[in-house]
Amino acid sequence: MNPESTPSPAAETSLWKGHTSQWVHVGYYFFCVIVAGGVGFAATVTAPVTAGLSFLGLIVPLLMWVVRWWVTKCTSYELTSQRLKIRSGMLNRKLDELELFRVKDYAMDQPLFLRLLGLGNLNLITSDATSPQVFIKAIPAVEEVREKLRAAVQAERDRKRVREMDVDHSDGTHAL
Repeated sequence: MNPESTPSPAAETSLWKGHTSQWVHVGYYFFCVIVAGGVGFAATVTAPVTAGLSFLGLIVPLLMWVVRWWVTKCTSYELTSQRLKIRSGMLNRKLDELELFRVKDYAMDQPLFLRLLGLGNLNLITSDATSPQVFIKAIPAVEEVREKLRAAVQAERDRKRVREMDVDHSDGTHAL
């Protein structure tokens, strides 16, 4: 085999790293505060009867808050020139990799609340068997990330000489 005929693999470079913002859970965190307030109020009303043990109920909303925060913090995204890497898991770690040439389409949306905070969501439609849809929620500078993703997808398709083909079978026939 001639070593000159084999294309050398391109060096993979990191283009963006990030996490989902904790702002996506503001409603959940507010609920935890309400529960904690209710437990605190109940503890003060029943304090003479329970001798202060009622405040142990504050552990539940605190644990709810900490677990949700930790799960979100333990999920990270890295966009490289060749892949999207998604690391998740608090105790058991999982790494899911999406080859960029498999990205068929992507959409960005910024609901009003997230837009006010400078955040947005990316939705990727892929041809990957394990991840047909990938959602990256509440990330800062979402437009910049989308443009980096777009450029990287095109560059990776060019490098691999791969094209996405749409086939419409509206007449009910199947292609071979």
